[in-house]
Amino acid sequence: MSISVLRTSDAWWVSTPTGAAKVDTAATTTGQLLADRQAIRAASAGAEVVPVESLSLVSPVTAPCRVVAQMTNFASHVKDSGGDPATVPLTFFRKTSGSISGPHDDVIRPPHVRLLDYEVEIGLVFGREMPVGSEITEANVADYIAGLVVTNDISARDVQLPKTQFYEAKSYPTFTPVGPALVLLEADELKRFTDLRLRLWVNGGLRQDMTVADMIYRPLETLRVLTGFQRMDAGDLLLTGTPVGTAISAPAKPVEIIGSLLPPATKWKLFFKSQAKNMKYLHDGDVIEATVCTDDGAIDLGRQRTTVRYR
Repeated sequence: MSISVLRTSDAWWVSTPTGAAKVDTAATTTGQLLADRQAIRAASAGAEVVPVESLSLVSPVTAPCRVVAQMTNFASHVKDSGGDPATVPLTFFRKTSGSISGPHDDVIRPPHVRLLDYEVEIGLVFGREMPVGSEITEANVADYIAGLVVTNDISARDVQLPKTQFYEAKSYPTFTPVGPALVLLEADELKRFTDLRLRLWVNGGLRQDMTVADMIYRPLETLRVLTGFQRMDAGDLLLTGTPVGTAISAPAKPVEIIGSLLPPATKWKLFFKSQAKNMKYLHDGDVIEATVCTDDGAIDLGRQRTTVRYR
């Protein structure tokens, strides 16, 4: 049965039907906590609880850690960008763990950023080391994936696209809200991964709504490739992609063809001029809410609620 782990600035907690029970542990990092499963199990049966809403939650994934992310991993997102899901390779990029923030923290837009976008994603949290060369199979994949979290891959599109790289555009502080809960799953529960539904709202309006059935590369295949070049340790985080519904919109094919013939500076100037009219990008004061759960509620990663602030 899944266990929802919460974190405050000074303690770890387990969410129970009657409230949050404090975990009796000396762990200060997510990796250390995942090694103390006995304390987690003891807390899940604890009689002394406090209301969950009384806790000031921070990210259940602690920094520093590795943050790796998959690119264009939902068929609907690829099609919306004018691509063919059948030809999309399995690729990754890195984000700095300094971008991790809490599930209710403000998302801070840097002053030079104009096109701020959102991407609800499922985060896989590793429960043990995965050295390069590890053999990942259907039988042992659950040994590596300890649990799941709601994440939002905030993106500065006007930084990302002209520079043709992701690291800077997605690594500013507060650009990876995580939580509220780290939901630890049993192996049988992880088999329901494809039943999970990702949803994201901006100011109450639904923007993204899709199940993992739309995902191109799922955890087993992903980890088999990732372990070929990247070590992961307990407490590290892997973002698995986002479905259709983000603010950015691809130009029509004829416009794209014409744009390819223009000098890069002219092309991007025209593209960003058109994107500036797109009101789906995030504005000061916008409230973003994100959830990941199965439709029957058997697995629920909780609701993330953040507010955009311009600085």
